[in-house]
Amino acid sequence: MLDASLSPLRLALVAEDPLARGALSRVLGDQGSELQLLASGTQVELETTRGEAPDVVLWDTGLRLADTETRVDAPDLGAPVLALVADDTAGELALGAGAKGLLFRDVSPGPLTAALYAVARGLAVFDPGLSELRASTKTAASISTATQGPDTLTPREREVLALLAEGLSNKAIADRLGISEHTAKFHVNAVLAKLGVQRRTEAVVRAARMGLVTL
Repeated sequence: MLDASLSPLRLALVAEDPLARGALSRVLGDQGSELQLLASGTQVELETTRGEAPDVVLWDTGLRLADTETRVDAPDLGAPVLALVADDTAGELALGAGAKGLLFRDVSPGPLTAALYAVARGLAVFDPGLSELRASTKTAASISTATQGPDTLTPREREVLALLAEGLSNKAIADRLGISEHTAKFHVNAVLAKLGVQRRTEAVVRAARMGLVTL
């Protein structure tokens, strides 16, 4: 386990934008002996020129991660990844790509350093503004490790199921519950998985048969 009093945290910084990379390098450098920046560059550069293995990877996803049309993968440098994201859409993509923690790109140096240490120790770190994504991630993890079934539906998922029975779209569900559309999609997918169906209409029919909703 890392001990900040004994040795600095060895860090690799991945950012496609050179301006963002330079700004983050300065911020990290200002943390003194707490952090040791081993390497800084684009994802391709660092993955093709491997050096000393870092303890953690800081991945700035930029402003337009959600606009990409290709598969997104977190940097593969042999260490857990903390992603800096512009919004919850980018956060969803970064989580799906393999990031272990999420912070907004405007995070201040103190919380950023603390989060880097936490992720390096194997902990999950989420900005409070991304709490819905965090909850959805926990739900997805529980689906993969626990027995699925309607009894495992969370209160939020039961709300989503009731709105599915009303025929609402993900956007309408998000508006009704005051969450993002992407978080609503997470909850809908969790409901489908726990009911063992592939389509929304099948979920409603099965839920009605189980007495979970009234049509």
